[in-house]
Amino acid sequence: MKRVLLYAFTIGIGLFVSAKYGEWPVNIGCIGLFMYLFSQADRRERIEMITVLAFATPMELFFSEVWLIYEYQRGLMPLFVPVGHWFLFDAGRRIATHLPVKKAMFSLIPFIPLVAYGVWTGGDTSGLFLLILVLAFTKWGPQPSLYATMAWAALLMELWGTYLANWTWSNEVPWTGLTAWNPPLLVGAFYCLGDVLVNLSVAKFEGEHPLEVTE
Repeated sequence: MKRVLLYAFTIGIGLFVSAKYGEWPVNIGCIGLFMYLFSQADRRERIEMITVLAFATPMELFFSEVWLIYEYQRGLMPLFVPVGHWFLFDAGRRIATHLPVKKAMFSLIPFIPLVAYGVWTGGDTSGLFLLILVLAFTKWGPQPSLYATMAWAALLMELWGTYLANWTWSNEVPWTGLTAWNPPLLVGAFYCLGDVLVNLSVAKFEGEHPLEVTE
């Protein structure tokens, strides 16, 4: 769990420093940590790290600069964001080893009444669709425990980041007619999508059957 604590400290303090003082110290610190971990990683983990960056960077730019579902504090995406996705991904899968696959779906139950409330009040109508995505990933994806874990881990990180105003989610979701809280309750759906893409891509690259990539 030392690695998880390192990630939690890096993300928590990094977001605070970026919001209050500036993003460049965080860019340097996070990229430096990523490079150090990369130098210590084995071949498979290095592939995973590069794959996370390959997906996270264009997805972040699309969501923030094209779709405009959220906006960063200083405009363009900070450089620490893509490597931050790796920190969260690696932390999530380490935590997920403590969540049995059979209990993954049950861990998502608390989201259901909250999503219902968001839809009923009209404050987060997108939550229903995001919940369906998270449930689908957890039911049929190659790593159920990871996706369930990421739903909670992503929400915690997003709550801290939006509280500090590192980024702000739009209340009106462009192109959809839907609404969203800041952050959306099931923001983890986006992280689950990224994790699925990483899992399947790495499995294909390594010549594995994707359904064999489980806890």
